[in-house]
Amino acid sequence: MPEIAIVQASPVYNDIGASLDKALTYISKLAGDGVQLIVFGECWLSGYPAWIDYGLNVAHWDHEPVKLAYQKIFENSISLESSEIQQLQAAARENEVCIVIGVNEVILEGRGNGTIFNSLLTINNEGEIANLHRKLMPTFNEKLIYGLGDGAGLKVVETPIGKLGGLICWEHWMPLTRQAMHDAAEDIHVAVWPSVKEMHQVASRHYAFEGRCYVMAAGLNMRVSDIPEGIKLPESLSANPDQLILNGGSCIIGPDGKFIVEPVFGETEIIRAKIPDTSELKKEKMSLSVSGHYQRPDVFGLTINKKRYF
Repeated sequence: MPEIAIVQASPVYNDIGASLDKALTYISKLAGDGVQLIVFGECWLSGYPAWIDYGLNVAHWDHEPVKLAYQKIFENSISLESSEIQQLQAAARENEVCIVIGVNEVILEGRGNGTIFNSLLTINNEGEIANLHRKLMPTFNEKLIYGLGDGAGLKVVETPIGKLGGLICWEHWMPLTRQAMHDAAEDIHVAVWPSVKEMHQVASRHYAFEGRCYVMAAGLNMRVSDIPEGIKLPESLSANPDQLILNGGSCIIGPDGKFIVEPVFGETEIIRAKIPDTSELKKEKMSLSVSGHYQRPDVFGLTINKKRYF
């Protein structure tokens, strides 16, 4: 049976080189253990900016510490031409493993430059960039940091262990986005989150049941001490620099919506499982197929603009 794994760990926040080295170490070890699909959480390269949820001075107009924090994220983001992606491609190819990793992505020249995208990068076992999905709508105060994505990444990737797709965080509460991915006939779905809190588990389990697919819900870890300098914090946080503000919660869910691996909180952990051949998913569609006999195309219609804008 194919083996899949989520790396629940913190990157080295705002340090692209150290974060990449850490990711490559995990990839080499897990691939050596026979894992065929390795997943990292939202914006793992080089860290989700959770300070936007906790900083007391984040929304102040033209505030220098916040602008410097943005600059730091930008400088430690990746572009499709970057050497960091090339190293991930080489690792996937040499280890014959698929990698799905959340990234802070930038475009260095031309239209779109100057904006950071919250993106999900999929590299197949041959080392090819199989998909880049940019989050369609930054969630709430993420709009301070990220630009709007597009529909070009709403697709699945053919892999040796099945059709693979993914969405980012609150996209799992966008009904038409879910339907677009269900129509692409996923076998395995990657759901990346900053941390997989209770309602994020609900969304991930619902997705698995609705799509009749396996779901890998991936979170990451972040401590107060990882927040950029100059971001003013509540005393309850600033007095406890080792406190986790992102605490994992990663889990693996079956097509019946039940946990294969229960959520793991507060630990640096590898969440892994062997899953049956994905051909067995077909039997689950007997009772529910939201792209088949439960879709009613005579009543509903869905069109998707898959143009890449930047």
